[in-house]
Amino acid sequence: MRAYLDHNATAPLRAEARDAMIAAMDVVGNPSSVHAEGRAAKGLLEKARAEVASAFGADGADVIFTSGATEAAALALQGRGVQGAGIEHDAVRAWVEEVLTVGADGMVTVTDPGASTLQIANSETGIVQELPEGLLVSDMTQGFGKLPIAFNWSGATMALISAHKLGGPKGIGALVVKRGTDIAAQLKGGGQEMGRRAGTENIIGAAGFAAAASAAVRDLSSGVWDRVANLRDLLEETLAADAKETIFVGKGEKRLPNTSCIVTPGWKGETQVMQMDLAGYAISAGSACSSGKVRASAVLLAMGFDDSAASGAIRVSLGPETTEQEVLGFARAWLTQEKKFRARAA
Repeated sequence: MRAYLDHNATAPLRAEARDAMIAAMDVVGNPSSVHAEGRAAKGLLEKARAEVASAFGADGADVIFTSGATEAAALALQGRGVQGAGIEHDAVRAWVEEVLTVGADGMVTVTDPGASTLQIANSETGIVQELPEGLLVSDMTQGFGKLPIAFNWSGATMALISAHKLGGPKGIGALVVKRGTDIAAQLKGGGQEMGRRAGTENIIGAAGFAAAASAAVRDLSSGVWDRVANLRDLLEETLAADAKETIFVGKGEKRLPNTSCIVTPGWKGETQVMQMDLAGYAISAGSACSSGKVRASAVLLAMGFDDSAASGAIRVSLGPETTEQEVLGFARAWLTQEKKFRARAA
């Protein structure tokens, strides 16, 4: 039996999303066509847009569907010369021109909110930020569905979100903007998405996104993530009892309920990932978008960790279906390998 403990990379597809996508496949028309079939497709698209907005607390804002959060970041940040921190996701950090200070606790000091981008929660450490009023852009990809978020009350002008992080399909996300915000289209052509993102809309993906977002918000309200947070704490307590030199990044700080960043200096993160994979546990050594690249975590380096520690990090990210048996099984498998590492290093 395998256990999937890499939900921050992508969450398993929700049944609600699968059902919505299957139903949408039978909708024939192009949303830009004026005939009855086209109007039906357009109706489905706009229904999905309204449902995503409602789940995200963005009623009255514009939801621009994109191919994912990476495209949403480019659409929001191109040409703006923004300030941002080294803990941001690569898709955001690529547009940062002035680097903001990150404390050892992972918190970012924002000096000019109107020219800055700040994630609401870090995908590697789970550390949650306080967003300043008037913030230009926030990457809310990891927080949406795991934290109580309302875009209209967040203080941000624009936000990035992605379907597959909360149990929707891969390949669709959105840029959410306060109405009236100036956005320069990157993809130009037919004028879809209010002229901000040309191309025939992905109505199947949008339907799945909307269903997943609505289901995720219901889960959040029901207290599902409180149980997950207890499992995360159990994992860390179990490991800490035997692995005395291991660091749990962000412990004591406000974090995502499912995320544990585990640092063992000198023990390569990618080695741990392979060992755990062979033992039947899917984890990661950082952001999935950086997988396959043997390098120290830019997030931990920005927080002041040295190269040995930043290279010795793994991320375990749990989900609503994760069981105590899986968590304790992972702990046993990891501690077995940790003892072997200590013996070799002695």
